[in-house]
Amino acid sequence: MANDRKNADGGRTRRAAVLGGNRIPFARSNGPYAHASNQDMLTTALDGLVARFNLQGERLGEVVAGAVLKHSRDFNLTRECLLGSALDHRTASYDVQQACDTGIQAAIAVANKIALGQIESGIAGGVDTTSDAPIAVNDDLREVLLDFNREKSATGRLKLLGRIRPGQLVPEIPRNAEPRTGLSMGEHQAITTREWGITREAQDELAAASHRNLAAAYDRGFFDDLVTPYLGLDRDQNLRPDSDPEKLAKLKPVFGKGEDATMTAGNSTPLSDGAAAVLLASDEWAEQHSLPVLAYIVDAETEAVDYVHGDDGLLMAPVYAVPRLLARNGLTFDDFDFFEIHEAFASQVLTTLAAWEDPAFGKERLGLDGAFGTLDRSRLNVNGSSLAAGHPFAATGGRIIATLAKMLAEKGSGRGLISICAAGGQGVVAILER
Repeated sequence: MANDRKNADGGRTRRAAVLGGNRIPFARSNGPYAHASNQDMLTTALDGLVARFNLQGERLGEVVAGAVLKHSRDFNLTRECLLGSALDHRTASYDVQQACDTGIQAAIAVANKIALGQIESGIAGGVDTTSDAPIAVNDDLREVLLDFNREKSATGRLKLLGRIRPGQLVPEIPRNAEPRTGLSMGEHQAITTREWGITREAQDELAAASHRNLAAAYDRGFFDDLVTPYLGLDRDQNLRPDSDPEKLAKLKPVFGKGEDATMTAGNSTPLSDGAAAVLLASDEWAEQHSLPVLAYIVDAETEAVDYVHGDDGLLMAPVYAVPRLLARNGLTFDDFDFFEIHEAFASQVLTTLAAWEDPAFGKERLGLDGAFGTLDRSRLNVNGSSLAAGHPFAATGGRIIATLAKMLAEKGSGRGLISICAAGGQGVVAILER
């Protein structure tokens, strides 16, 4: 495929090249990164990328990143990280946020500007810490404090302090729950898992494979130029190289109820801390900087489902997005060498595959003549994914893009599909090609 193509107006667009990535090892919540802020981690990932590609003092087109869990002080997080990095501080930057899709949406934003010729280069990324999650005061205390700030007289302020009660001092800690339903992501997925009949055995096998594949990738040096050691970690802390279905089968369910409960801490992604970034550019910029292209971002699709009033599960959006994306590009699963499906839960991946393979779902929900298709599972998450690495929400997109781009570069040619589900019933999918 040529490196440029006509857009709807007949003008020319370029494909954005992925030149490489960098991340810090992902850590379990309240572990080694317990006292590291979003700014600390994203700046480290950013500077690791700068050092790897000798970009010190370089003025890029822009840097786009974000976090799902942010303190109020982080209102301009990406800009502050850039100002703390070795890049030219005249590089523009801004934040984005779309739950677990934040990192891939940041990459799409940069890639689209490169494709349109608006910029020549950029960095996209994301960061999240569940260890340093923002803690808010409850609404009653917040109103008292706001009134206290508005009050000018000492007497008035003393009266306001008298309104404070012990019950108001209990902080509100963020929950991993959907505001519209009050259910956590795991509780939502447990419903979908039961509806689709996904077995415990299948979930544990997929989880064990993720650990096995990630460990093998580390052992063969695959991540040597993708990961910067940080605070004593040089590998993802959640990685269990000796994980197997037999060990995972001993864990008790944590989501779901009764005999139907099959989702455990072992086949669900743990709360994690970490950051990731990827370097994107035009072919011309890459050539000027003597940097080889790993792959190109060809196209992407964003989807949302009505999980509140509709019949779809919270994490089912990619099931709809992938068929539209592939139809637009005239592709089928047989045209792909690698599939990177974010492992929010093992059952979420298995549900996605089952939906694509189900003729009734294909006809009734996707508007097809039958099943959408069956992908070759030997090509799925071949270097491990979120179940083994962890999932710092906004950092996952950068991790997956960098991993897939390098896989395509190692193969020398080919095509890869990315699928990432997210809170709020949303999802983003994309095609990378070399």
